[in-house]
Amino acid sequence: MKVQVVVGLEIHVQLSTQTKLFCGCPVRFAAPPNSLVCPVCLGLPGALPVLNKKAVDYAILAAMALNCQIASFTKWDRKGYYYPDLPKNYQISQYDLPLGKAGFIEVQGDDGGIKQVRIRRVHLEEDAGKNLHAGGAYSCVDLNRAGTPLLEIVTEPDITSAAQARALAVELQRIVRYLGVSEADMQKGHMRFEPNVNLRIETDGQAFRTPIVEIKNLNSFRALEASIRYEADRQVQEFLESGQVMTSGNKTTRGWDDVRQVTVLQRQKEEAEDYRYFPDPDLVPVVINTSWLDQIKALLPELPLRRQIRFVQQYGLSEYDAGVLTSDRSCADLFDKAVEAGGRPKRVCNLLTQVGLRVANERGCSVGDLGLSPVNLATLASMIEEGKVNATSGVRILEQMIATGQDPMTLARSMDLLQIADSSRLESIIDQVLSMQQKAVQEACSEGKKAQKAFNFLVGQVMQATKGQANPTVIAEMIRKRLGGA
Repeated sequence: MKVQVVVGLEIHVQLSTQTKLFCGCPVRFAAPPNSLVCPVCLGLPGALPVLNKKAVDYAILAAMALNCQIASFTKWDRKGYYYPDLPKNYQISQYDLPLGKAGFIEVQGDDGGIKQVRIRRVHLEEDAGKNLHAGGAYSCVDLNRAGTPLLEIVTEPDITSAAQARALAVELQRIVRYLGVSEADMQKGHMRFEPNVNLRIETDGQAFRTPIVEIKNLNSFRALEASIRYEADRQVQEFLESGQVMTSGNKTTRGWDDVRQVTVLQRQKEEAEDYRYFPDPDLVPVVINTSWLDQIKALLPELPLRRQIRFVQQYGLSEYDAGVLTSDRSCADLFDKAVEAGGRPKRVCNLLTQVGLRVANERGCSVGDLGLSPVNLATLASMIEEGKVNATSGVRILEQMIATGQDPMTLARSMDLLQIADSSRLESIIDQVLSMQQKAVQEACSEGKKAQKAFNFLVGQVMQATKGQANPTVIAEMIRKRLGGA
């Protein structure tokens, strides 16, 4: 039996606007329940929505980054259904005229190459509220989130493994963060995934398709990957037990039980006609002209995957280093500018990945918020390469650069970290150490097993005498010449 997993993703991304999609209520995480509401997002009779243009700008920018065709004319539709956290009993969304369509996203495939996953549609809609199940015989409803702008991205069923689905989700998070359209913080519910999973099964010369299952409201990469793996295995088992495939109309939705690591049946899947879509009479259509598109297109940056590939090809970085650098746009920007200012790529990379990202993580900010100058970063990288300071001292200097804003040479002098470059002074110290360590000198000059150990001991003694301010490579060469002349 040959089994092929087929996955299409629906992704909801909360846009990082200051206010909601159709009213002026602020968008803020963890505010007291029902404190960020007004007649519009409460769905009170007579309240009229007003469109947030910034949300449309962000949506167009994201759709462009996903290589979509941008609609010149789009409208708003009411998607009708009843749920306690939807006070109007309908959601304002887009149905037949989405803002973007027919795009694609590039991700790393299972074989390490670049795979294109087609994007079916990108559209704007408002979020619902949140049901709170605190226990007992009742639930509470918090409508702070009602009306929050969401970008829904729907892929074609081009994904063929759970790992690919995770890779796409990770790449999409990088993209929306690069664009600045979303914080994409899944702990705050900024990204939610709903994979549609079914299987192509070939057995005994026959081909079968299992019915599609939609797994609802996944909020982590781990849950996305694990739920698809489980659901694929479950559908194989169901196929083997039933001996036949259910009709394609029997689509279902399932939830993910993170404790038991299983999907759980929720309900039969609605079709589009069940939502009774019709144009919203309170909102005018959106007409997007060329001038508007050109303004937004000018904001498109180099996207993270393409930048990662360039860092490998242009600078000779490893895939891992390039991936770490491009995980944060401000970090990648700083790297590019520091290299342009004369810093060696690998040394600048090490400083940013080993110190810059660590400090940024400790402070809960981006590397761009640390106030590092690209010129100063390049200067520090050159100081290490030229042996003016060692790598350990470079870490200390960079930490102080972040803390004080001072340039690296000033800090190196004030912290007494400059390596000794005076050859006559080094020769004097080496002569003193060699005269005091005659036994180690004899062993280092011998051809016995202890020679290398004794030699390293002598280098260490000189480094200790210089308080770590000498270049160990230079010291080793100078000692080697001395011993060779003995």
